[in-house]
Amino acid sequence: MSKKLNIDPINNWIKKDNDPLIISGPCSAETYDQLYETCKQLKSHGINLMRAGVWKPRTRPGTFEGNGEEALKWISDIKKELGVQFAVEVANTNHIELSLKYGIDILWIGARTTVNPFSVQEIADSVKGTDTPILVKNPINPDLSLWMGALERINKAGIKKLGAIHRGFSMTGSSKYRYVPLWKIAIDLKSNLPNLPVICDPSHICGNREMIFETSQKALDLGYDGLIIESHIDPDNAWSDAKQQVTPEVLSKMKSDLKTKNSNEEDKSYNHLLNEIRESIDDVDKEIIDVISKRIELVEKIGEFKKEQDLTTFQVDRWNEIFKSRLDWALEKGLDKDFIEDLYKVIHLGSINVQNKIINKKKANFKI
Repeated sequence: MSKKLNIDPINNWIKKDNDPLIISGPCSAETYDQLYETCKQLKSHGINLMRAGVWKPRTRPGTFEGNGEEALKWISDIKKELGVQFAVEVANTNHIELSLKYGIDILWIGARTTVNPFSVQEIADSVKGTDTPILVKNPINPDLSLWMGALERINKAGIKKLGAIHRGFSMTGSSKYRYVPLWKIAIDLKSNLPNLPVICDPSHICGNREMIFETSQKALDLGYDGLIIESHIDPDNAWSDAKQQVTPEVLSKMKSDLKTKNSNEEDKSYNHLLNEIRESIDDVDKEIIDVISKRIELVEKIGEFKKEQDLTTFQVDRWNEIFKSRLDWALEKGLDKDFIEDLYKVIHLGSINVQNKIINKKKANFKI
């Protein structure tokens, strides 16, 4: 069920000098010269909202963990010199106090902080009475409730200038992504909180600069409100996350090649045709529900039979047969292989759950 947070539209608190909205800057504020030159070049390419890592929560100790308050002093000077805005990550009350002291324009809560409601509540308590915009990254593990809970805590503290950053999730197994995007979770977030601005972080999702453009375009195709992309004057020699940063020149080329989509359907000449197609989709979906209902009836019959014969619900040979044959049928229709694989895994799991309920529906013949 969707709900509306008490928040201001993003256009009221972030000045969009470019379309799409892009927040950019180095992963880490390494030195004054590195930060200044990066921001100067970004500004020359029409980007006026910078990001910079001041405190770096590294997975393991012994690597560069940020310059702290010294970096905030650099940022304060660069803001005055170049006339730009800055966003930084905060994780505790001390970070917030220092950031506000040096005039940071936007704060964001990182993935490793979002995962901890105690830390989020500490931040919420610290920002009460302020008007500073806050962006909340998704938790590092795929948990929609944690993400929504963090946003709700910050909003309840009186922060109306609020948004989310989708930076991907830590998953086991191999993937072409550094942090798997799991787009469905971000879409579910937007469905639950429809007035919430959502910004994509393709740098962290990809973990390499080669995939940033395609991931950025996908986010815009899905109606995201903007992008946060790491940029560095010399990315190969960056002190942190070198592989996922791009030069300001490369970012400028990306910006010009990215295509934004119109999400507003009001007063458009194509609305009549669009509604006709949607009505047809509604009819097809009703047919799908009818077919699923019939399939469940058959699954229930199988469950009753397995119960009588004392058979297990999961039989690997039958599953392999279903998986292969349905995939073959789908490929003949030109359907996407990954989509059908995911679909039938869900269908099969649902079938097993139905059968388990039938088989386990027994009267207890013992007393405790």
